[in-house]
Amino acid sequence: MTPEDSLRTLSLDYLNLLINGQAFSDVTFCVEGRLVHAHRCILAARSLFFRKFFCGPESPVGGSSPRLGPRGPTVATGGSQVIPVNTVGYEVFLLMLQFLYSGQVSIVPQKHEPRPNCGERSCWHTHCTAAVDLALDTLTAARSFGVEQLALLTQKHLVSIVEKASIEDVMKVLIASRKQDMHQLWTTCSHLIAKSGLPPEILAKHLPIDVVAKIEDLRLKSSMARRSSIPHHHHHHHQMSSNIELEDQKIRRMRRALDSSDVELVKLMVMGEGLNLDESLALHYAVENCSREVVKALLELGAADVNYQAGPSAKSALHLAAEMVSPDMVSVLLDHHADPNIQTMDGITPLDILRTLTSDFLFKGAIPGLTHIEPNKLRLCLELVQSAAMVISREEGEANNNLSSENMYPQHVREDHSSSTSSGNNNMGNLNLDSRMVYLNLGANVNVAQMACKMNNNNEGEHDCSSSHNNQNPSTMYHHHPHHHHSHEY
Repeated sequence: MTPEDSLRTLSLDYLNLLINGQAFSDVTFCVEGRLVHAHRCILAARSLFFRKFFCGPESPVGGSSPRLGPRGPTVATGGSQVIPVNTVGYEVFLLMLQFLYSGQVSIVPQKHEPRPNCGERSCWHTHCTAAVDLALDTLTAARSFGVEQLALLTQKHLVSIVEKASIEDVMKVLIASRKQDMHQLWTTCSHLIAKSGLPPEILAKHLPIDVVAKIEDLRLKSSMARRSSIPHHHHHHHQMSSNIELEDQKIRRMRRALDSSDVELVKLMVMGEGLNLDESLALHYAVENCSREVVKALLELGAADVNYQAGPSAKSALHLAAEMVSPDMVSVLLDHHADPNIQTMDGITPLDILRTLTSDFLFKGAIPGLTHIEPNKLRLCLELVQSAAMVISREEGEANNNLSSENMYPQHVREDHSSSTSSGNNNMGNLNLDSRMVYLNLGANVNVAQMACKMNNNNEGEHDCSSSHNNQNPSTMYHHHPHHHHSHEY
């Protein structure tokens, strides 16, 4: 076992103490009417605030430290102390305890979970208002309880999400970063607001006057720096920089439009402003952050390559959908001819990703970092991609067989043979089309052999197909579940 494995095991063991509730617990908190059981020694070892809180002479509340609740603990039934917590919410308090116990935490709301401050249906909560608010509440709690490592982790998380957040949320984070004295977060947000192009009178409605003045000063310095650093005989460099900044603004506007499901605005940007959906990674962004309907509408614009490969690893949108284990995204991409056999720079296909996840799930019982995955969704994604790959493989094999036949027989033999088999070829063409629909829609348990048998019966008379019926395809791990919809609606 490596040192990393030992630390990971230790972290999980401590986290299990918190998850198991009352096991060996010696302190209980009441947060928003719900009881949280914990362990004094762990909290005191990990937080200076809790150390002072538990070691005070007579009161659990320190002099200048933030108060957990009313002075002095209450007594619960059975004689155990229950300490009320009034300064943070239940969700944030649990996140903080999870970090204190394990040293790691994910400051992201549960995907697709309805949140009062996010009205979008099936939102992944990666950079919406709900995600920003949870991170800001966690930052406040971390600072209040003196958990500086959690505060720094939350700052890093906020820096990563404000790039995609709405300008209103960026201004909210800017105010919080000023209050919490988080310099890196302040710098990032102030530059984003300065680049937004919002006039001072609009900013003044959301930000203090002195903050607006600092942003205007930042804009002025940035403009002067650009002018002084570009000589007159290098004017084309200035033009290139302006073009890059313009493209960045287009991409931010496009992402905001996708976040609000406004695909019509994206269409106008493509037609009127020359926005390149592939270079701006519009489809990749929509698959990761938007709903199935938005992805479908974006593909139906006809301006995005469904198999466009992005980034150093050259992942397609179907690679991302497979990693997310999202049947909705996988089905809509396959409906628009996504290639299930497309490879990354490392030679990994979407089918490889799903097979690896399935293997991990079957043999390890859970997938590290992907505990939210539902087994049924994983099975369905695997069936969809595997079936699409089988259809393509079969069609390529038939094309190779036809090519071999053309090379094997002389011209006059092929002409005689073609006249006698034209009706059979027509049936086989129908077979290809029908089999594609069956596999892509996970149709009834009718395999290709049965379909071919039925078609041949029309020309050669009835004969027994029971042997082919019993010959099931072994390449898929699961049985197909019959349904009769063509559009992969779930």
